[in-house]
Formats: sequence, structure tokens, C-alpha cells
Amino acid sequence: MMVKSQNEHKFYVWFDTEYSSLELETAWLLQVAALITDTSLRRVVPQEHDLRLTIRLPDSTTPSPWVEQNLQELVRACRSPGAVDIAEADYQLASYVDAVAGPPDAIEKKRPVLAGNSIHEDRALIRRFLPRFLSRLNYRHLDVTALKLEWTLLHTGEVFDKGDPEIIRRYFPGAMLPGSDSRHDAYYDLQASIAELAFYRRHLFHR
Repeated sequence: MMVKSQNEHKFYVWFDTEYSSLELETAWLLQVAALITDTSLRRVVPQEHDLRLTIRLPDSTTPSPWVEQNLQELVRACRSPGAVDIAEADYQLASYVDAVAGPPDAIEKKRPVLAGNSIHEDRALIRRFLPRFLSRLNYRHLDVTALKLEWTLLHTGEVFDKGDPEIIRRYFPGAMLPGSDSRHDAYYDLQASIAELAFYRRHLFHR
């Protein structure tokens, strides 16, 4: 007999990163972004509370040639006085979650769930660099990429184009998209992930 269970978590912490190399064991964080929704994908705090942080790049760290060439503006920002120390980013992320969800629940599965596309890669970087933030999160995570794979197998029609801001706003009306080049922007990408999940909920699942 199937037993219907209630969600024990109330929030999704949508998260994305940009980093210095595809080698996650040695990569350095360049940018982190976070936005919290409820499980119905609605914002729970105003847009101005979303986090979008540029991380200070140590002098000893050299980004990969691809990053140096394609993320020049971000790399310059990471070397500017406006970038934040990685410990400060960890503190801000943890404080952001606490302000919405309260102190970390002693029962881990009641904590907010980390969400995004290919989120296991971001979680690997969280484990390396953001221990305070990690301690606020559920042991489970929601990877929208799994639904993308199912959609491309089962459907040959409409696809979700994350490069189209209008599609993102259609499926996530709360989107606040940066006006500059967004092809490699963590804040843009996490909002695209929210919209993409809403797309799959509408088209892939039938109740």
C-alpha cells in the first residue's frame, strides 16, 4: 500500500555558482547567488533580499584560459575592491537562510532543500567553501536537470529555452533578470532553473 506523505521541508534554496575551472577539486568560487521560494515556487522575501555575490579571487589562483577569455568582466570584478571574502559570503548565505527559515532544524530533513540545475556540482563547492551555509541545508537536493533529461526523452516538441528572458518571466513571474550579458551569470541561471521547473510541472506532470 502506498502511503501519502507530507513534505517536511517548506522552502527551496535556489543556488548557482560561477567558478574558476571545471576541475572542482581545485576550482575557486567566483560568484554565488541564492533565492528562496516556497515549494510552490513563489518568492518568500522581496527581490531586494536575493543574494548575488562576487567572491574575491586570491592572487595565488589563476582561472582557466576559458574562464579568463569568456568571463572577463566577472574575473575583473573578482579582483576589484567590491568583491567579498569567501568567509563573508558563507556568513551572508547562512544569515539569508536563517532570516527566512529560522535557525537550522535539529532534524536535517526539515531544513530547506538546495535546488538548481546540475546542483550536485554546486553542492561539491559548498562542501569545500561554505560550511555555515551547508549546515542550514537538507541532505536532499532538487536537481532540475533530471527532469530536463526525462523531458528530452519523452517529448520532441517544445523545449525550455533558458536564454529567452520572456520565457523565464512567463514561468517565474518574480524574475528580476540582470540587464548585462547573462550567459554566465549565477543569478540569472538560478531564476532560469525556477522557471524551468515550473515549465516541467505544467507540461510533464498530469494530476
